[in-house]
This record gives sequence, structure tokens and C-alpha cells, in this order.
Amino acid sequence: MKKPLVVTVTGAAGEIGYAITPRIAFGAMLGEDQPVILKLLEIPRAMAALEAVEKELFDCAFPLLQEVVITDDPAEAFRDCDAALLIGSRPRGPGMERSDLLEANAPIFVEQGRALNDHASRDVKVLIVGNPANTNALIASSNAPDIPVIQFSAMTRLDHNRAVAQLAHKAGVSAGEISKVIIWGNHSSTQVVDVHHAEIGGRPALDVLDVEWIQKDLIPTVQHRGAEIIKLRGRSSAASAANAAVYCMRDWFGSTSPDDWVSMALASGGQYGADEGLFYSMPVIVDNGTPRVVEGLELSDSCHQFLQLTLDELRSERDAVRKFL
Repeated sequence: MKKPLVVTVTGAAGEIGYAITPRIAFGAMLGEDQPVILKLLEIPRAMAALEAVEKELFDCAFPLLQEVVITDDPAEAFRDCDAALLIGSRPRGPGMERSDLLEANAPIFVEQGRALNDHASRDVKVLIVGNPANTNALIASSNAPDIPVIQFSAMTRLDHNRAVAQLAHKAGVSAGEISKVIIWGNHSSTQVVDVHHAEIGGRPALDVLDVEWIQKDLIPTVQHRGAEIIKLRGRSSAASAANAAVYCMRDWFGSTSPDDWVSMALASGGQYGADEGLFYSMPVIVDNGTPRVVEGLELSDSCHQFLQLTLDELRSERDAVRKFL
């Protein structure tokens, strides 16, 4: 049997945590032959709910699940962890602006970044799910100077999956026949949904689908899908967000298809005009656990225009939290 990998999940008693922990324990994220130790972090007032999660995981009798640790101490939660999913964050309340949300969440990700720096495995992969995810990733990584920044990512895989699903449904094919979709920029309504390089069954998507549908239906649907879910169920996406995190980490610990790429928000090295260091979603190929940005793609004039909007938003978020970096 392989050595168990330690997976830390923050906000583990929340809806996304409740949805993702059984899938990790089953082997959907790291493989059906990879034992895991789950370390679940919550705030003190949620510890009773977290204890219930622990008991349910125990009752599932997962063969790969070696141990479950529940705690409200970040140092304990991140000790020796190989994979960290930072899900817990404060949601936007009534009357809160995005700047208020940034200010409220920054101390959380400062603390968790420092705990990762002091206690996690030096090879840890850290996926930030809690919003505003891109800037929370910037905060966490800035407070973990001993961990290479390439080992941090903000999750835009949910947006990527939403675009894939819409394309597949419209074309009447399975999601597996869709490739080379790109989500650029921020995980927000300014994200840029780009299908200019996408393929459907090996054919260019722009040859298969109507451009007007892409512009008037696909792009707004993906950009505002999260708000639509909240309106319908009164709460944020949970099952699809958990699934996206599983997919992202599965690919990150392995390799992507040689004929496809995925969207990941990584610390920019200046690609495609993004400021160096900003966590910016780009097309990525993963080779044996190492992500690499797909460079040199030609972008349309309209794409350049929209990229500027999402870049400006990320710059303003960075400026709002500069004291925490």
C-alpha cells in the first residue's frame, strides 16, 4: 500500500466541504489506490457540525481513509499536509461591497498562509476555493514565502466546467468531446470565457456553433451561473464547486491530456499582459504534477478588450489588500 497523503480541507463543515470530503476519501481526487488522511479545519462554533462530518465519514467505511482529524487550530490542520483545499471564507453579507469582502477575508488567508508556511509539506499543493479566490490566493501565498508560488492556485475550474457543459449541451455531444476551453482572469463576473481555440469532437467550436449564441448565451450564462444558483436555491453552488475542486486537484497531482488544457488561476509570470504575481486564470497543461501555462495563443480584439476589464479588477483587489501581502 502507498504511503497515505495528508489532505487538509478548511471550512469542512460547510456545504462544499460536506460534498467534497467523501469523494476525497473514496479516491476520486488522488486515485483509487492512494490512502489518505483527512485533516478538517473549522471555526470554533462549527466544531459540533464538523464532528458530525467526521462520524459520517467513519460510517462510510472507506477503505482508503486512514484517519480523520478535526480541529479549529490551523497549525494542527496543516501539519505535514500534501494537499490543501482552502474552502472556508466569509460570504458576502447584506450591503457588503466586494472591497468589504476582501477586507473581511484577508486575515483568514493571512493566518492560513502562515500556518502552511510553518507546518505543511514543502511539496504541498494549495487550491483556494473561498472567494474572492484569486486575491485570497495572492494573500495566502504572500504569507507563505517558503513555499514556491507555483504550488498555489485559485480555482477557476468550476467556470471552465460550466463552459464545457454548455458547449456539449448545445452541440448535442458528451462533455468529453469538448477541449481547449479557456477561462481568463478573475473568478468573478469579469472573467473572460474564450472558445476561439475550443474544439468539439476535434472540430473548431466556431465552425460547429453559431457565434451569436456564443456571445449572447454561452458567455453570460457562464459568467452569471453562480448568481443564478444562489437565486434559485438561496445558497452558493456546492456540489458543482466540490466536483470542480476534485477535478482540478486530480489533474494537478497527475497530468492533463496531451490534446487538451484546463483553466487554472496561477501567479502570472507576465503572460498575456497580466501583472507579474497576480493570480490570473489561464490555459494550463499539467505534466506529472507540474503546471505550465500555454503561451503564444493568438487572441481576438474583443478578447483583449475584456481581458483589460478583468485585469483592472484584479489590480484593484490587490491594491485593496496590499497591507496584508
